[in-house]
Amino acid sequence: MNSRAQILQKIKQNQPADVSELPDLKVLGSEDFDIQETYKTVLKSIGGDFAEVADYTQIIDFLKNSYALEKRIITTIPELSEIARLDWENDDPHSLEDVELTIVKAHFGVAENSALWVTDALLGQRVAPFIAQYLAIIVSKKDIVATMHQAYDRIGNEEYGFGTFIAGPSKTADIEQSLVLGAHGARGLIVFLMD
Repeated sequence: MNSRAQILQKIKQNQPADVSELPDLKVLGSEDFDIQETYKTVLKSIGGDFAEVADYTQIIDFLKNSYALEKRIITTIPELSEIARLDWENDDPHSLEDVELTIVKAHFGVAENSALWVTDALLGQRVAPFIAQYLAIIVSKKDIVATMHQAYDRIGNEEYGFGTFIAGPSKTADIEQSLVLGAHGARGLIVFLMD
């Protein structure tokens, strides 16, 4: 018997006799608070920004007034083809190095930490939200849950090749104890909260 098998056998032999049930975590997040206001407050506190919009026309108007449209903007959302390219999803990921703004949708958001759940089904390419200078993510207001426990319940056994939570712009304080935005990802994040 090899050492791995011996270790696993000893672990099996030394299991605790009384295995208690896992605690009920449904009470977490049962606190009464305004989910959308909490989401906005937390997002601002971690360096992100938001805009409340009713439709894609308002998003286009916002982006026209806030970003240099002559720079490279990509999206996976056909409704935004007026201001962003849709024909990049099969490009070599290295060719995306000059993207100024990536615009994608999120499946849902989480109020307690302002995280947004995105998967490869929405991203086009996995690198898209991380390689751009700036990132815009659209999420429906009704699709914001209170806590990460609720988020993981919502993900459940969903099938996806790649998924990640994105919260705020990229940031680190490892460099000489100074906060640096955009060290290893987008320098800025705008979340469009859509009705």
